[in-house]
Amino acid sequence: MLPYAKGAGSHAEFVVAPARSVAPKPAELDFVQAAALPLVSLTALQALIDTALLDEGQRVLIHAAAGGVGHAAVQIAKAAGAYVYGTASASKHDFLREIGVDHPIDYHSEDFVEVANDLEVVFDMIGGETRMRSLRALKPGGILVSIVPFPDEGLFELAEELGVEVKLMLVEADHEGMRLIAELASTGELRPEIAATFPLEQAAEAHALGETNRTVGKIVLTMTEG
Repeated sequence: MLPYAKGAGSHAEFVVAPARSVAPKPAELDFVQAAALPLVSLTALQALIDTALLDEGQRVLIHAAAGGVGHAAVQIAKAAGAYVYGTASASKHDFLREIGVDHPIDYHSEDFVEVANDLEVVFDMIGGETRMRSLRALKPGGILVSIVPFPDEGLFELAEELGVEVKLMLVEADHEGMRLIAELASTGELRPEIAATFPLEQAAEAHALGETNRTVGKIVLTMTEG
């Protein structure tokens, strides 16, 4: 997870990076698993812990909970002691339960606002109508953190009307965050689900799969060993 403005990723066999942007790989993970963690886990950590200040006993709704960022967010929320709701299609609910979701929600057939309400935190990765409606799932004083950086029309006005807070954020390089993620991985509290791997020369195919928004976990590019 390289710092901006040099880039947030590394689709390359070698990369120069400042020491403060890396941390030792946990011995418990192989290289594919380790590669799956930094971007998504830092995003989740900075959203839930640094921004929302999620704490033990609080209730959080995580949208797209089976995806790359989502499945990391679920595990980080559970490590913090939260009660977790997660949205995903019904076919992914067994996976959600395996990683710690207390109450899976099928967004195709259920209204998440009716199922999950009076929440302290919502973590949004979708934006649009989903983000707007999510404000109504929060209790007064609650917070919605979104990684969709552009606000929808009326987003902040509705939040003020409901007495809740909205924070829009983008992930950034974070040495201490990386060390915490490594610790969670070492203890088994954070385990990446690998949706698929592609060799570097098939990076375009990997991105095409990711853009379907149907994968469970993280897609990883692998490098030729030499």
